[in-house]
Amino acid sequence: MDLLNASRISGTALAAHRTKLNVIAENLANVDTTRTEEGGPYQRKMVVFKGDDIDSFQSVLEKKQARKRVGEIVLEPITFDDENKQENGNGVRVDEIVKSQEDFRLVYNPAHPDADPQTGYVRMPNVDHLTEIADMLVAKRSYEASVTALSATKDMITKALEIGR
Repeated sequence: MDLLNASRISGTALAAHRTKLNVIAENLANVDTTRTEEGGPYQRKMVVFKGDDIDSFQSVLEKKQARKRVGEIVLEPITFDDENKQENGNGVRVDEIVKSQEDFRLVYNPAHPDADPQTGYVRMPNVDHLTEIADMLVAKRSYEASVTALSATKDMITKALEIGR
C-alpha cells in the first residue's frame, strides 16, 4: 500500500465518523421532539458504514495462497506487496442513515398538547441519552485513531522526502 493511498483511507474514515457524530448530535437535539413533519415523535437515526470495495482479510489470504500453489502446497510467508493494490482496500463510506425501529417511550403527562386524550400518555422519541453518549465516545475514539494514522502517514512521507535529499 502506498502512502498516499493510506492517507486517502484515513480521510474516508474521518469523513464517515464526522457524519456519525453529526447524526448523534441530531439525535440528542431531538430527544424531546414529539411532533415531526412525518407525524409522530422523532425517530432515532443510525449510521451504517460500508467498506468501499474492501476485500476481507481472509479473501486476500486465499487469493495469495492460490497464486503460490503449483501442484503442491508451498509454505511461504504471505506478504502484502504492491503487485495487487486493489486487494489492500479503499476505505470506508457511509452506506445509509436508517431510522431505528425501537418502540417509542410512553410518558404520562396529560397536560402535554400531544398527549393521548383517553390515557394521558405522550409518545416520546426512542432516543436514549446513555446510548447516544456511548456511541459518541466510540465515534470520537475512532476519529482520533484516524487522525493518528493520518499523522503517522504524514510523518512517514516527510521522512521519505528527507531521505531523498
